[in-house]
Amino acid sequence: MSMGRRKRLTFWGAHDDDDSLPRSVMAGHKTVTADTVEDYYKPYGDYGDGSYAPGDVIEVYDLKQRLRCIIRATKVMVIRFGEIPEEVWRGETFASAEEFRQVHIDCLPHLDLHDDFEFVTLHFELVEIVAG
Repeated sequence: MSMGRRKRLTFWGAHDDDDSLPRSVMAGHKTVTADTVEDYYKPYGDYGDGSYAPGDVIEVYDLKQRLRCIIRATKVMVIRFGEIPEEVWRGETFASAEEFRQVHIDCLPHLDLHDDFEFVTLHFELVEIVAG
């Protein structure tokens, strides 16, 4: 990452035109995102730096690489798949821990998501909306 630029994050969607996750962040609903421990600490292309830490100011991009908003990381936690804290599933905009688990099982079919499988959760606050 070059000096002087903010960290970057891209929220994935069901398809290339799916910008529901950035919209949910901009609306103030989504305040948490989760990733596997392995993937959380890896950069992914020009629009995803990984290794986000509390205090980081992060640019959020959609799948068309458009800057949508700025967030500030407030907390990072490691959680077990069998015990999803309420602040995590609510922050991810799910109705329950069970819904969180089912969506992640559907989105990550290549992984064996057992109760002891660990995720890293990034908790954040909206700083600025750049492009609605």
